[in-house]
Amino acid sequence: MITEYHRPEKIEAALQLLARQQPITVPLGGGSALNRPSDQALAVVDLQALGLDEIRPRGNFLELGATVRLEQLLQTPELPPALHKAVRHEASYNLRQVGTVAGSLVAADGRSPFAAVMLALDATLSLLPGAEEISLGDVLPMRSERLKGRLITQVTIPLNTTLAYEYVARTPADRPIVCVAVGRWPSGRTRIVLGGYGPGPLLAMDGPEAGGAETAVQDAYGQAEDAWASAAYRQATAVTLVQRILGEQA
Repeated sequence: MITEYHRPEKIEAALQLLARQQPITVPLGGGSALNRPSDQALAVVDLQALGLDEIRPRGNFLELGATVRLEQLLQTPELPPALHKAVRHEASYNLRQVGTVAGSLVAADGRSPFAAVMLALDATLSLLPGAEEISLGDVLPMRSERLKGRLITQVTIPLNTTLAYEYVARTPADRPIVCVAVGRWPSGRTRIVLGGYGPGPLLAMDGPEAGGAETAVQDAYGQAEDAWASAAYRQATAVTLVQRILGEQA
């Protein structure tokens, strides 16, 4: 339940509000997550007037402002096709109109296609205060602690990677039961991320090459059983998807 609403025009003012101990104060991007029913009293800081909605290619990187809308992201010519596919799978058109890049990552669970591919790309978050650059993988497991009183201003992804995203779901538009995102760098570095289960996507592998990918996937999904699927099903399906992706990238 939102009890206070603020719309600062300067980042400094937003940071002062977020630093308060009481009431609990959180950033508001598009509001797609905060609009879910809740009994918790919250003060929100609307970020729309802070100019954090720009997309800038810079060398081998793409810099995404925190409040870039998902639908806006889809219109970016530099966007890797697999990331385009994952964004479309993440949310319907109406939700993409309001959902933001940073907000979608902060609110993501293990069934988020967008979080999975961004983790496979080893996305970097820019945080204030402190002007800290931190990897998405270091933030996701402890979002509440790492982001308390802080503001994501930018998300940066590499453009010199080969990215793939595949999934299995009950219907093509449904959230994934199993999803696999693979990022490969020119050096051979390979990151494999699994989704469809748990509180966040799982980094199964980050190595100098793709060797051992099948074993890494099986190990990461070893306990991935819930009402949607057994761990054995997820292991077998993910291995098939990884083999298909790596075969196509070879």
